[in-house]
Amino acid sequence: MDLFPKDILNKLIANGRANKARMEAGEDTIDHMPVVKLFTPDAGATWLLTEIDPDLPDLAFGLCDLGLGYPELGSVSISELTALRGKLGLPVERDLHFTAKVRISVYADEARIAGGIIA
Repeated sequence: MDLFPKDILNKLIANGRANKARMEAGEDTIDHMPVVKLFTPDAGATWLLTEIDPDLPDLAFGLCDLGLGYPELGSVSISELTALRGKLGLPVERDLHFTAKVRISVYADEARIAGGIIA
């Protein structure tokens, strides 16, 4: 499965460029809505990604939940995600039915309370 089809990849890069421009202007970053939800079908990890760093195209940002009860906003390597395998050897998958309903900060707040991503 292609984790980052062209339309998703383009949106992640556009969001990254928008936030880079705001940071360079000394402004607050945009609280984007997640673009893609990834998960391990056999390991309990989930990622809601909002952007890709335009200067480091292997680095994505979003809400990361490794299934240990401590979800957090942060960066993750795309190459590591694509190479990752769960307990049964299954690769990371993209949730084909995911549509973001709120901004990433809302997902993060809810995940901290629940101890995991609820999406």
